[in-house]
Amino acid sequence: MIKSPICDLLGIRYPLFQGGMAWIADARLAAAVSNAGGLGLISSINFSTEAVREEIRLCRTLTDKPFGVNIMLQAPNAAEVAALVVEEGIRVVTTGAGSPAAYMAAWKEAGVTVIPVVASVAYALKMQEIGASALIAEGAESGGHIGDIHTMALVPQVVDAVDIPVLAAGGIFDGRSAAAAFMLGACGVQVGTRFLVADECRVHEVYKDRLIKASDIGTMVTGKSLGDAVRCLKNPFAKKFFKMEYDPAVPREEVLAFGTGSLRKAVFEGDFTGGSFLAGEVAGLVRERQSAAAIVEDIMGGAETLLREKQKQILL
Repeated sequence: MIKSPICDLLGIRYPLFQGGMAWIADARLAAAVSNAGGLGLISSINFSTEAVREEIRLCRTLTDKPFGVNIMLQAPNAAEVAALVVEEGIRVVTTGAGSPAAYMAAWKEAGVTVIPVVASVAYALKMQEIGASALIAEGAESGGHIGDIHTMALVPQVVDAVDIPVLAAGGIFDGRSAAAAFMLGACGVQVGTRFLVADECRVHEVYKDRLIKASDIGTMVTGKSLGDAVRCLKNPFAKKFFKMEYDPAVPREEVLAFGTGSLRKAVFEGDFTGGSFLAGEVAGLVRERQSAAAIVEDIMGGAETLLREKQKQILL
């Protein structure tokens, strides 16, 4: 069985996190992943503070295993959620979209393990300096908000630069990509897109069907010219947004207004024309719906088998 320092740090069986996907990562999905031996995460973005509390408490009724909360630090209620995780005794927090420096002292005092998502070496070093316990190095293959550097190049550079555990995210789909991440120096992986087709995932049936039908070139990046690059499935919404953002005749405010509510339309309404269906480049590998437990076992079991077999094949 694959085990790494992140397992000992968090008390989990497998070094695998489920991504804290906005509108999507709720108590049901997080509990299913945690029960399977990984670390389930509840997203706090687009949920009210009290709704996050309800999800945390619901998750505790569904699992007795460790789980965490993902906090997007640019969210209007980020400070409230930062205090809430302490009140609710959450032991693991992952962060994105900003620096958690303002909350680190309170979190550390409460025994919270803080694991920021980073997209560059410079930011990784900054997060280590302010006291992060581990990092998630997320490459541009990921779905949702992305940086510029791809996983294959980003992960080993972050690993070499810091002295704390690093997990790899972006392009992690099965045992092959997980094994590759471990060989790059990561001590664990974070998976998002594949969990979108988990039985326990709340997204609309259309969302799941479109992922299964996606090809290797089925995603595109929008918002880069606005300083907020997002990877999603190619659809009428994404193509129109892309066209609008590069049209000098269209004001920035109009572009942003066009995008407002688009993720919710995808997640809850399955509106393929007007919704933003966030997905990573591995969408082309999605072939079937499975339980979260089957996904975790396939990734971790596959990685273990491959690493063992390749060692025999390559080391003569």
